[in-house]
Amino acid sequence: MEIFPESLSSLSLLWLLTSITILIVFFLLSPFYGNILKQNVEILAPGPPRLPIIGNLHQLGNLPHLSLYKLSQKYGPVMHLKLGQVPTLIISSPEMAEEVLKFQDIKCCNRPDSYGMRKLSYNRKDISFSPYGDYWREMRKLCVIELFNVKRVRSFQHVRDREIAKFVNILSEEALDPNNNFIHLDKKIYSLAKNIICGIGFGTNFEREKLKEKEIQKTIQDAMLVISGFCAADFFPYYGWIIDILTGFRQKLDKCFHEFDKFYESVIQEHLEPSRPRLDHEDITDILIALSKDETGPLRLSKDNIKAVFMDLFLASVDTTSATTVWAMSELAKNPRVMTKVQAEIRKIIGNKTEVEESEIEKLKYFKMVVKETLRLHPAAPLLLPRESMQHCKIGGYNVYPKTRIFVNAWAIGRDINTWSKPDEFYPERFEDSEIDFKGQHYELIPFGAGRRMCPGMTMALASVESILANMLHRFDWQLPSGMKPEDINMEEVVGLTINKKFPLHLVPIQHKHQTE
Repeated sequence: MEIFPESLSSLSLLWLLTSITILIVFFLLSPFYGNILKQNVEILAPGPPRLPIIGNLHQLGNLPHLSLYKLSQKYGPVMHLKLGQVPTLIISSPEMAEEVLKFQDIKCCNRPDSYGMRKLSYNRKDISFSPYGDYWREMRKLCVIELFNVKRVRSFQHVRDREIAKFVNILSEEALDPNNNFIHLDKKIYSLAKNIICGIGFGTNFEREKLKEKEIQKTIQDAMLVISGFCAADFFPYYGWIIDILTGFRQKLDKCFHEFDKFYESVIQEHLEPSRPRLDHEDITDILIALSKDETGPLRLSKDNIKAVFMDLFLASVDTTSATTVWAMSELAKNPRVMTKVQAEIRKIIGNKTEVEESEIEKLKYFKMVVKETLRLHPAAPLLLPRESMQHCKIGGYNVYPKTRIFVNAWAIGRDINTWSKPDEFYPERFEDSEIDFKGQHYELIPFGAGRRMCPGMTMALASVESILANMLHRFDWQLPSGMKPEDINMEEVVGLTINKKFPLHLVPIQHKHQTE
């Protein structure tokens, strides 16, 4: 008796033969496919081992740019990390920076969504953090043409001149005070940068008349702490918001947002007041309000659009301007040879004038080298602003998939041993016979980034830094407090929204003899 009918036996035999054939083919081809899988794994950029859930977050440390630089020494200039749940690429050499910022720019020019910046930028309506697309293109075009072009930057020279003159007068008074052993230069430069930005952005005396100095300064500092703090939602998109609520991050962020929104609203309402005195010079608020009334333009600005531009202008400009100026003065105080040389150049060209006019700064070749060297060693945003890939591409031969976060370590690139001789040394002369500049064409020096998402406010920032620094060096000789030597100056860093000096810079201003005659 047959256990199976004849038709079923034939079917079983066919199934058996088919199975054997598949197995034979599998074993014959498995080495081939195994190699392909292996190659696909190898074609991802190398990186350090990661922990479950948090990935490589624990390896960032207090100074992420420094931690990532050290990791890149082992894993190379293109490094793959997992920060929480987010795949991340770290770029640490000029060659690979050029790959990202030039050759693959169109595929890597988005901004990752960040809860904190989305909140403060009125749902990403600003320039810096808005996603790549039509809106960003129109906003950037508007800002480059209307706000930050060379002609417009020069039109705000009266604000810089006025605030720097007041700043210099205060220093002169303190220099004559026999009870003053030194001044806290960080605080004074920060206040000066804030006054310049308020003057340019909001009007001549707006801040002084409408706001209490300590309140607005505290609000800025609180915002810096919140923005630079740990936002779990940025690394754990599905459940990080719970952590942010439990840690109080969202409550602090909401408080900062409401304080800034109240400030921005008062600025706009004051400018809309019919009885407001008309000034000789427009400020940025005047320009933005006029653009909001223009029905012929491609982008009709709402109040939130204007406030988002305020956020870029106010939060970014104040901190970057003051930090860069303080680092320059710190390096000069630590390197008396350079200080003597740059002051000699300024005083030779400017002569006995009391002020350094901005038109004369272009003649100061060595001074320009000092600024370049400061930006090389101390880029205000050491990892630039993060990018996000929109399409699959290859960087350095490695696969980069969509939604990969990309950090370009400008701090590490400024110390690349293949580009810079003695990279940790402050030596402005390295630029004497060099064409390298920081305007986005030379990837060895990119403190302002490069490509489509390069900082549109570079010209504005440089005008303030150079004017402040040149006048400080022209008007005063700078000494260290009694008993202190140049090598005693602590150059440790602390990271917030920008990279700042961890310990205050204390210096003694001495009125230069030609300025007292």
